[in-house]
Amino acid sequence: MGIREADLEELAARDALRRLVTAYSRAVDRRDFKLLRSLYHDEAFEEHGDMFVGGPDEYMAFVEKALSNYAATAHYVVNTSFEIDGDRAEGEVYKINYHRKHGPDAHEVITGSRSLDRYRRDDGEWRFLGRSITLDWSTRRAVDPDAYSDFAAGSPLGRPGSDDLSYRVLALFGRHG
Repeated sequence: MGIREADLEELAARDALRRLVTAYSRAVDRRDFKLLRSLYHDEAFEEHGDMFVGGPDEYMAFVEKALSNYAATAHYVVNTSFEIDGDRAEGEVYKINYHRKHGPDAHEVITGSRSLDRYRRDDGEWRFLGRSITLDWSTRRAVDPDAYSDFAAGSPLGRPGSDDLSYRVLALFGRHG
């Protein structure tokens, strides 16, 4: 199978879908649950294996509770593949996910996963219609506190919530929650 060139409509749809999946990462990492909920159709269905299966409102409650266990998270979208058919699309999104626990005995969990997504466009806006998550690899290690005080020439640490530097320097991004 070769890869054909996309027309402008397909390029625009692919860009919107890429922005959708990266907005998911921003919403989760900044704990912006209003933004996160806005990315889903009301009838969407989220599947995370044994951890969670359900609709978007239940998923928001699950994510908020789960994230309270972490001092920091970072969800990186590394690779995206989209197939588009009119106002419906599917995507396989490769991600690297970082989770750092709270406390003096904190550990970091770093995973490689894929989101197997279904999307629908209504009135020109793409949203998640269904997501299934698959884990490809995982590693866990103790947190090295010195690494956070001795890195990047004293750059401020990223923070969950509205205290993150992005809300002070990126006015166009706004806060949705």
